[in-house]
Amino acid sequence: MQIALALYPRFTLLDIIGPFQVLADVPGNDAFFVAEEAGLVEDHTGHTSLMASRSFADVASPDVVVVPGTLGGNEHDEAIVAWLRRVHPHTQWTTSVCTGSIALAAAGILDGLDATTHWARRDHLEEHGARYCEQRVVDRGKVITAAGVSSGIDMALTLVARMYGPDMAEMAQLGVEYDPQPPFDAGAPSKARPEIVELVKATIDAAFTPA
Repeated sequence: MQIALALYPRFTLLDIIGPFQVLADVPGNDAFFVAEEAGLVEDHTGHTSLMASRSFADVASPDVVVVPGTLGGNEHDEAIVAWLRRVHPHTQWTTSVCTGSIALAAAGILDGLDATTHWARRDHLEEHGARYCEQRVVDRGKVITAAGVSSGIDMALTLVARMYGPDMAEMAQLGVEYDPQPPFDAGAPSKARPEIVELVKATIDAAFTPA
């Protein structure tokens, strides 16, 4: 099973590392990073990078695509949108985490479809033709989208269950000891205090505002 995890400048690291960790250790999966050009791609913090072993030109028909989000206004990078348009007809599953769904939407993959993204970018997703759902993972057959950042692990486990059944998904979950017990109950806007929601929304909006 060829799984192409896409990178582009200013991607968010946990968006893609969570799914990679779950998917790469499942027997039979060939999980790798791909970008416009092979080589290092810097994340949105500017402090770390991941190595893309293949270029978009090298990967024409992956079985699975995973697209991460970004913090900083590069969520529909032209190269990744063009690549998604080329490869989506050939995938078994096309998936995204966080604002990666906006890249899918920009490629025309989410037209009229239920999908999710980071809660602070829901309006932008809908501007590109999708119907936002306030769910951690939205599974619509061939297309699976996940909400913000950490939900990529949930999406990857959902995908493993679709690929190989619930037993393998449970093994993958136990293997990475994914048993969330957060110290605070503020992981969704419906749970967080209003002043915290406003502060986070303002911070994210500023990151997406051109200088």
